[in-house]
Amino acid sequence: MFETLSDRFDTIFSRLRGRGKLSESDVDEVLREIRVALLEADVALPVVKTFVARVREQAVGEQVSQALNPAQQVIKIVHAELIAILGGETFKLSFASKPPTVVLMAGLQGSGKTTNTAKLARWFKAQGRNPLMVGADLQRPAAVEQLRTLGEQIDVPVFSEPSDPVAVAAAGLEHARRTGRDVLLVDTAGRLAIDAELMDEVRRISEAVQPDYTLLVVDAMTGQDAVSTAEAFHATLELDGVILTKLDGDARGGAALSVREVVGRPIAFASTGEKLDDFDLFHPDRLAGRILGMGDVLSLIEKAEQVYEAEEAEAAAARLMEGRFTLEDFLHQLQQIKKMGPLSGIMGMLPGVPKEVRNAEIDDRQVGRVEAMIRSMTPAERAEPTIIDGSRRARIAVGSGTTPNDISMLVKQFTEMQRMMKKMGGAGSKKALSKSRKGKKRKGPGGGRVTARGGPATPMPDLAAELEAHMGRVGGARSAGGKLPPADDLTLPGLP
Repeated sequence: MFETLSDRFDTIFSRLRGRGKLSESDVDEVLREIRVALLEADVALPVVKTFVARVREQAVGEQVSQALNPAQQVIKIVHAELIAILGGETFKLSFASKPPTVVLMAGLQGSGKTTNTAKLARWFKAQGRNPLMVGADLQRPAAVEQLRTLGEQIDVPVFSEPSDPVAVAAAGLEHARRTGRDVLLVDTAGRLAIDAELMDEVRRISEAVQPDYTLLVVDAMTGQDAVSTAEAFHATLELDGVILTKLDGDARGGAALSVREVVGRPIAFASTGEKLDDFDLFHPDRLAGRILGMGDVLSLIEKAEQVYEAEEAEAAAARLMEGRFTLEDFLHQLQQIKKMGPLSGIMGMLPGVPKEVRNAEIDDRQVGRVEAMIRSMTPAERAEPTIIDGSRRARIAVGSGTTPNDISMLVKQFTEMQRMMKKMGGAGSKKALSKSRKGKKRKGPGGGRVTARGGPATPMPDLAAELEAHMGRVGGARSAGGKLPPADDLTLPGLP
């Protein structure tokens, strides 16, 4: 969603990095470009004015003008202000002392309210809770049936009856108390537009169930209309938070950057896909990092932890570093990666990825082609791909619907990866690691860290520390001194 805005920021800061100390006119020029970038992203004008004023107040100070690297200082300020307008910190949800904790779901028709009611129920269940969903949307045909279908998928019951929506909500609350449910999610009706009838109904439902949390489901694709909708609902219901849907879409992202500042209520959850598990708490700091091209390593780690078994990952990492990693292991790793979501989404979470790579159209069908090629091999060929000769290549190509040249390329790339990782594994011995730590660190101009290609890189100690702390659980293996080979050498076999 934020690709265009991210590209604009990347262009602005790239020019800034080439300058020395910043004058007040330099800062004003940068802020003008930032203002245009935000307006083009459909961010509300009052929010843009406030954002630019805050950045200017800090960026024109003596500290930045005399800084050795003013570009980093300005990026730091912009990053902090992006976090601020996105809400500052992750939404904290507490539970009622006397169950159930009641959550009222509101929103316009088509915003994804019913689907996100089920997604939120699944999220509560993952937290160890025992939720119940109430189908109080009796306006839209088959809305209750949709909720029941989703409830069956996540094994969460749905309560509803063909009567008045207010009576259904009240009866659902009593049913939750009788059956020992500790979370109650009330799905209310929506309209194509805000009207008096809609507001009166949702207000009466709120009075009947006295919700602990009232969450507004907002379609991020609607831009400034999303902010207007949030303001209208907040005036009637006193919202506690917002759920942003379709963050995986191609809208410009203005709603996400505007709704918190305009309404004064945080973005509580974000829906990033059509699947029921594409839903989680909204993290302002992580989204701000992704907008500025810093990646989102913590979310990537969390995704990996959900799909990887720690012991299996450790064993695979050990085989990889020792050069015993086979195509069978590689096939298993591909299947785990597919569970983490589209490759384009994973690339967007990696820090330091060039925008050309980050924005490239990555066809997930390429992974399927590689899987097909490996599955068409015999166990012996997967264990030792060097035995694959011309006749074997022809047979595998026919079985996988590819060409013999594709098979040759896969084997060549996999062999190169084996060789490279074995070399890295040898360099990562305890002796080499100890020697590396004792040796002097190579410095770039101004004392900055030097990348594998020799250019200066922006230090991110906090990110590195977080990654270091979590990688053990994911089963990642480190190379000597934490250095990685150049990006060109990290091509996955069979993928462009």
